Amino acid sequence: MEQFGPGLAALLGFLEGLTEYLPVSSTGHLILLGHWLGFTGEMAISVEICIQIGAVLAVVVYERTKILGLLRHGLHEQHEFRRGILAARQPESQQSWQTYLRQSAEEHRNMWFLLGLGAAFIPAAIVGLLAHDWIESNLFSPKTVAISLIVGGIIILIAETWPRAVKISQLEQVGVRAAIGVGMAQCMALIPGMSRSGSTIIGGMFIGLDRKVATEFSFFLALPTMFAATAYKLIQSIHLFSTSDVFALLVGMVVSFFVAWIVIASFLTYVKKHTLKVFGYYRIVLGTIILLIL
Repeated sequence: MEQFGPGLAALLGFLEGLTEYLPVSSTGHLILLGHWLGFTGEMAISVEICIQIGAVLAVVVYERTKILGLLRHGLHEQHEFRRGILAARQPESQQSWQTYLRQSAEEHRNMWFLLGLGAAFIPAAIVGLLAHDWIESNLFSPKTVAISLIVGGIIILIAETWPRAVKISQLEQVGVRAAIGVGMAQCMALIPGMSRSGSTIIGGMFIGLDRKVATEFSFFLALPTMFAATAYKLIQSIHLFSTSDVFALLVGMVVSFFVAWIVIASFLTYVKKHTLKVFGYYRIVLGTIILLIL
């Protein structure tokens, strides 16, 4: 069995950063690499999840200006919203609070975007907590990854071929209803090989998001989702790591951070002009090869 150290951590971090934000499943690729190297079991699963923190921080740094703007404007809009709701509920008001809510959805887009982001996180968080142990015990295998890669690849090809109307072409237009739809799609990513980014991007496209908007929203949704998953796994598995393991983890996180940063910038540029079909074909070919080898 391969021993966990800085070299292996760097390799895992590179693969994590390369695949996390592409619709190809970082977890699936890490499971395949782990089985190939003989690095499996509870320790391997914990390492693979914890190294994701580097890729998450890459989104925070890359989108820092937009994140700070959303938080700043969202807080200001929240104060406006509270005043507006209180005014609408007064007996002498000529506007009902239901009407004001519809008006607020247009006027306070930053606030509703943040609320939607929180709502989108909830479905996968609930399902993940309930099914976490069963998923790790039964689905973290190359065969599951291979089948999921093929199924996900077919779904990508369908999404990119099926005619669809684009209703949302700006990130700030993603409201609570659309966000919850993407959050429901994210639940599919709990199956190793389905891909968190792939599930959210394709889910977003199916409900009317422009491909670039769906991609960027997927990046933002990664923040609460992956922070929570990593923190949960660290708490569960902290006893597995020695002092030297912590150093190796940091190496993996740093590598995943820089590689993910490059991928985020490149992928956002790519989806402006290209479809995701190449990733669909890649998934189908890779999944088929794995099944043939198995």
